[in-house]
Amino acid sequence: MTLSFGAAWDRLRRPIWLYDPQTGRKPYANPAALALWAADSREEFLARDFSARSPAMKARIRRLVELTAGGATVSERWTFFPHDQPVTTQATISAFRTDAGEDLLLFEAAPEEIAAEERRSVEALRHASAMISLFDDDGRRLFANPAAYAAYGGEEGDFASRFADPPAGAEMLAGARTTAVSCLHAVITGAGARWHHMDARPVPDPVTGRTCVLLNEQDVTDRVEAEIARSAAEQKAAMSDARQRFLTEMSHELRTPLNAVIGFSGLLADAGLDAGRTDQARRIHAAGLRLLEVVNQMIASPPETPPTADGAVPEAGAALPRLPEAEAEAEADGDDGDGGLRALYVDDNESNRTLVQAMLRAAGVACETAVDGGEGVAAAGRGDWDVILMDIQMPVMDGVSASRRIRTLDGPAAAVPIIAVTANTLEEQVATYFECGMNDCVAKPVNMAELVSKVFQWGGSGWRQSLALTGDFPCGSPSAC
Repeated sequence: MTLSFGAAWDRLRRPIWLYDPQTGRKPYANPAALALWAADSREEFLARDFSARSPAMKARIRRLVELTAGGATVSERWTFFPHDQPVTTQATISAFRTDAGEDLLLFEAAPEEIAAEERRSVEALRHASAMISLFDDDGRRLFANPAAYAAYGGEEGDFASRFADPPAGAEMLAGARTTAVSCLHAVITGAGARWHHMDARPVPDPVTGRTCVLLNEQDVTDRVEAEIARSAAEQKAAMSDARQRFLTEMSHELRTPLNAVIGFSGLLADAGLDAGRTDQARRIHAAGLRLLEVVNQMIASPPETPPTADGAVPEAGAALPRLPEAEAEAEADGDDGDGGLRALYVDDNESNRTLVQAMLRAAGVACETAVDGGEGVAAAGRGDWDVILMDIQMPVMDGVSASRRIRTLDGPAAAVPIIAVTANTLEEQVATYFECGMNDCVAKPVNMAELVSKVFQWGGSGWRQSLALTGDFPCGSPSAC
């Protein structure tokens, strides 16, 4: 590069060179600068590639370009590394435009002798990833290392203006004037809102001796956002668990009394009462079904009124049909439930036991009861049952545990089909019933057509004959039934 005043600069004893911030090249250096940079010749110096700059150095150069663009000069300490040997100078930097219209930086430097430890600390400060700033007692910025400059830019904003909540920044500054303060704050940077861990403490100004505030910041946005996401996920899971518990309890508490209302009113409607009382029973039954519909909608359960064997859903109060074997057995045994299928019903609620017994007796099925899971296991081991009906929520032993115990009994008792009769019919709950060895599920409030249909389906399925002939359980093994 030819400069009209290059000869004049060449005669100066202080080092002078030009720097291109776009390319990282130094298109000119006078003899004193060549000596400073330990260059053998101007040609060798101009051929050097200074473009490999660290992020901190790039930020420092951007700051110089911005500060000198309006004609101002910047005086600050610089350490250079010609041939990897540190040389510290006090440099004055200004903007310079060449005859060709190129915007460069003009460096005028004077070598400065400083202690080795100070040189190391200065360079560490300039290249540190931590954002380090110095503020006077009023919160005005006195110094920012390249990392802090890159985050907040060249504007000389006060301490509190960095904070998303400026009053919180002012409070932190007030405390840091007398003692160290460390906390997490949301700040506004050139990259937008970020989370910074901030450490502020009082230190003396090395120039004036007055008390200043040294601020050390670390960007922890990724960690904070990950923690926020984790906390939100945990809260969502906790809410889901609480909802699940609420649905389970609400389903059980509402369906249990509805079971008695709908079941007994249905039996009364078919009991051959006079027309007025039959109408009243049917109205109670219909009202119970409407209330059940509200419960189903409230707790978002699947419909609990399944079709009968022919696909039809019985109307409230309609007489329930008997599948042909039950009809014949009832006629032969005086409709007292003896001589047909034998069922064991395990339930801690007396109304439920009475209702299911009445429903099955009307269908010609003999039914005995047990009041909890422990008693149910004992009865299962003693009796010759065609089918076991099992409530889920019971004292002493719940229905799931009781079913697992039954599947470990000796002999045919382990293979008796088990049907869950429960108000807890959410999808994941029903899956648990099958996993523990149950064969089917009837929802409360009990629909008589569904109950009778499934009792005959499982109790009269020929599983006992299959066991006698082959020695195999109908599901392959007791635990698989």
